[in-house]
Amino acid sequence: MTNRTKGCNKDSIPVMEDFYTLQGEGFYGGNAAYFVRLAGCDVGCFWCDVKESWEVKDSQYVTVDSIVEKASKYPSRKVVITGGEPFMHNLTSLTTAFKNAGFDIHAETSGAYPYSGTFDWICLSPKKFKEPLPEFLNRANELKIIIYNKSDFKWAERYSQKTNSSCHLFLQPEWDKAKEMMPLIVDYVKENPKWKVSLQTHKFIDIP
Repeated sequence: MTNRTKGCNKDSIPVMEDFYTLQGEGFYGGNAAYFVRLAGCDVGCFWCDVKESWEVKDSQYVTVDSIVEKASKYPSRKVVITGGEPFMHNLTSLTTAFKNAGFDIHAETSGAYPYSGTFDWICLSPKKFKEPLPEFLNRANELKIIIYNKSDFKWAERYSQKTNSSCHLFLQPEWDKAKEMMPLIVDYVKENPKWKVSLQTHKFIDIP
């Protein structure tokens, strides 16, 4: 049940959690940012570390203005809209409000739902369980492939060939398989330097 299907007030959206922290992964790793984790996801990654974000509850709906007001109390003007799968919801009102407040707006998405809103940066992390729409392959600034087993390298190359030529390419080990996969990723990047390594540094330094 989402903003696209529920017909709720366009100026409210279900938020599982929101917090100020450092971006832990990918191109902007180490940058301070305000994270807005929206509730709702049906992509169904069995290794997802935020399965509690999958369900949408009526009690989670909050106004767009209240989210932006909370984020504006912190010095960084980067906001990351994540999930769940954020594009299950219409993000036009949320991103317009953040843009009006002077934020650079980033998204983390599987690309499985239609694009909405206005974004300065899109991190596309496609999943095998629900493939991304072509519009996200064209818009992606960053492609992040989670490596769970050896076959995922071939899958990563499939998507690297579909993204735009300026898209940054990252390989990231699934957290529980990192000890096994990291040596393979290192060797792969050395042989294929168009790729970079992404690590979940927030887990190493124990921050949200």
